[in-house]
Amino acid sequence: MELAYYSDLAVRLVNSEEPARGTDALTSVDAVRTLFGESQQATRRATDADVTRLRSVRARLRAVFEAAADGDEVLAVDLLNALLIEFPVSPQISGHELRDEDGRPNWHMHIADYAANASAGFAATASMGLAFHLTELGADRLGICEAPPCRNAYLDTSTNRSRRYCSDRCATRANVAAYRARKRLDAGRSADSAPAADPAPAARATPLARDRDRTGRTADTAHDSSPVIDR
Repeated sequence: MELAYYSDLAVRLVNSEEPARGTDALTSVDAVRTLFGESQQATRRATDADVTRLRSVRARLRAVFEAAADGDEVLAVDLLNALLIEFPVSPQISGHELRDEDGRPNWHMHIADYAANASAGFAATASMGLAFHLTELGADRLGICEAPPCRNAYLDTSTNRSRRYCSDRCATRANVAAYRARKRLDAGRSADSAPAADPAPAARATPLARDRDRTGRTADTAHDSSPVIDR
């Protein structure tokens, strides 16, 4: 089956909204048709009612990604199973127009849906694709971008399961922010460890000098003065 394609449908639907930024691209039937992409049959079936339907499915798919990103695999699976039950699909052998070198159809498996409306069909294929991705590669391959304020979903296909951001742009932005934070921290530590300034001259004054400041003369002069004898 075209696993990557079907699971990517879920990512595209979830990322049609950016909650932290207050943006939503899924606002019209034209947006629905754009979301469907090359699925000509679904595009022709799309109506205004599919906007509301897909928004509901989107929220549920986002919950799957967030549960997986939080490490709660059981919850992610339960949420995804609920979608699979509500939007069932059937496997189907397809050849399309692809031919091998002998001119025979390039038979492969597709996910066929028999939904009553376009959004239900999209939900069925997206959920099944995500289910295959989760079971074949692991729930930890479903992620939510860690670069605030972005909360886009992504599918981690890296060899070492190290992906943390939805795009190179977010990765760069997060790295720059982390670098600046380290620089501020280093600057603060340097300021704290700087030697104290020399005390003011008054603070270094000797007792004799302090007496001079108070009386206008030194204590020694006052004590050693001889009495004047009137002859």
